[in-house]
Amino acid sequence: MTGLNKSSPNMELKEKLLSSFMVMEQDLDLSAPVHDLRTQSLKTFEKLGFPTKKEEAWKYTSLAKLLKKDYSVFPKKETTIELKDVKKYFLYEIDSYKVVFIDGVYSPFLSETTHDGIDVCLLSAALDKPKYRKVIDKYFNQVAQKEESLTALNTSFAREGAYIYIPKSVVAEKPVQIIHFSTGEQGDFMLQPRSLVVAEENAQVQIIERHQSLAPHAVLTNAVTEIFAEKNAVVDYYKIQNDRDDASLVDNTYIAQKRDSNVKVHTFSFGGQLTRNNLNFYQEGEHIDSTMKGITIIEDQQHVDHYTLVNHAQPNCESHQDYKGIYAGKAVGVFNGKIYVDQIAQKTNAFQQNNNILLDDKATINTKPQLEIFADDVKCSHGCTIGQLDEDALFYLRSRGIPKKEAKGLLTYAFANNVLESVAIPALKTRINKLIANKLGVDLGHDL
Repeated sequence: MTGLNKSSPNMELKEKLLSSFMVMEQDLDLSAPVHDLRTQSLKTFEKLGFPTKKEEAWKYTSLAKLLKKDYSVFPKKETTIELKDVKKYFLYEIDSYKVVFIDGVYSPFLSETTHDGIDVCLLSAALDKPKYRKVIDKYFNQVAQKEESLTALNTSFAREGAYIYIPKSVVAEKPVQIIHFSTGEQGDFMLQPRSLVVAEENAQVQIIERHQSLAPHAVLTNAVTEIFAEKNAVVDYYKIQNDRDDASLVDNTYIAQKRDSNVKVHTFSFGGQLTRNNLNFYQEGEHIDSTMKGITIIEDQQHVDHYTLVNHAQPNCESHQDYKGIYAGKAVGVFNGKIYVDQIAQKTNAFQQNNNILLDDKATINTKPQLEIFADDVKCSHGCTIGQLDEDALFYLRSRGIPKKEAKGLLTYAFANNVLESVAIPALKTRINKLIANKLGVDLGHDL
């Protein structure tokens, strides 16, 4: 009986979600093609349940504590927020399209969407309206892993999120910002946003995504994003994760790339109770470039887990992974990176690096870079380092009159900062630079 009691919170939330689905169905078009998909996905989640540490992919990350909360699944009322109260969370220095949600509900007041040459709008509109049917049928849920339990759960509840479609040979004039606010007015809350990004042949787009809790309350976000980069397309995706200590995020991102495409994903993990990033790249043509870079700076009892996969299924492709982690207090970091090279994927060039600094004795990092190579003519490298700050460099700075705390800050700042080189939006680079400096207590000597 003891074992049963232990798992009951998990079960309780699971049962709540299953019964909530039946309530949701009353508001849905049951004849829509996506409805069968929802029903099938729910069965998958019902079978698999929430992931546990018994699964190899979740060995170092437990959701058990989060699942004990009594989350609301649907907003009880519509909440509005003033721009002045949240302006700081936007990249307001530049002109951009914006798709903003408050407690899972679209906010037209804070958003700036478009159908002028490109589509930047709501997933709910794309799922419901016939004019989007062709794109939805071709792409929606086509690269997301159907047997991954949290992805399946998201698919079953997929109603709202961003829909971004860039037609052939079009370059999006402005970046797109996707922001999900959680207000706390709904009590403890579970959000399940779903986004679909399609860049057709020769198209280009830049996207910045942020999840932000605005008040003390438990929020659990289970997000899924699908990105499709057709032939010669360029997609730059930036994730800013700098949330409150009672906010947790499981982010599943799936990327399908066709020949000559280039997709970069930068993940900046600076805050939140628990953050799990599942980032999956599937290369479906030759001469593809896939880049994933991350900076994690956390403290106290925060937990960040990066789980990456690059599936090299075709010859003459590249992938570059570079993740830096700085851990203080009792913070826990996990990096589990997998590079898979198929037998036909000759001339693959795959690089993977994970470097970590533990600032305190009680901070932990679990790192596991993996290579599975079935081709013989490849260049693949992986490596990880775990260490403290360089004592010689610290001594040098202190001998120049820099106090110990500032010297430590400068060294950690320099360690993290090189990941920013590939950020293609100058205003964002400046903003992240400032966030890193603030996190590490470094005065950059000029106002950013």
